[in-house]
Amino acid sequence: MKTIAIVDYGMGNLKSVAKAFEHVATDQRILITSDAKAVAEADRVVLPGQAAMPESMAALNASGLRDVLLQASKDRPFFGVCLGLQMLFETSEEGPTPSLGYLPGKSIRFPKPHADKNGAPLKVPHMGWNALTIPSHASAHPCWAGIEKDTAFYFANSYYAVPAESTVVAGTANYPDPICVAVSKGNIFAVQFHPEKSADGGLRVLKNFSQWNGSI
Repeated sequence: MKTIAIVDYGMGNLKSVAKAFEHVATDQRILITSDAKAVAEADRVVLPGQAAMPESMAALNASGLRDVLLQASKDRPFFGVCLGLQMLFETSEEGPTPSLGYLPGKSIRFPKPHADKNGAPLKVPHMGWNALTIPSHASAHPCWAGIEKDTAFYFANSYYAVPAESTVVAGTANYPDPICVAVSKGNIFAVQFHPEKSADGGLRVLKNFSQWNGSI
């Protein structure tokens, strides 16, 4: 039986992510783990996150998992969730904090005050349901299989990623301008939204990842 390892570095919404994977990947072992050996042996790796970047990076750096995560990001299906997407980039304005640096770019905060094009205020954090737009270069990605145009997903973020390379952007959402909410490069796929809280669309993304072999 193959294993999906959900990385426990002391932060993140681990149990709800695990329960969602247990629902869609019944043929696989779903393991929440802080053990580097278990992560190294897993077939797929999930990096969740649901807290402030400085505290999350401090916890990850102290966990002893950084080296095994770097290796996993190179050689097997690797999935980032929410802050787990932002952590893949080089830096974040939240701190400012050095991140993992797997992808060139940074995470920045929504401006305050934040308003739509008519001047109506928009809340920060970006909280609730928002429609996904998939760029044409990413539309055939296996993790998007069965996701219909303008499917809405659930968000809860005050910061968002700004990739240095537009080719890694696998999805955007308007708030009010397009922001990056999904990235893809090689065997890495990550989303800013919470798939475990995003009803059928989110479960479909998780199921797709559970079946993905890491190639495009």
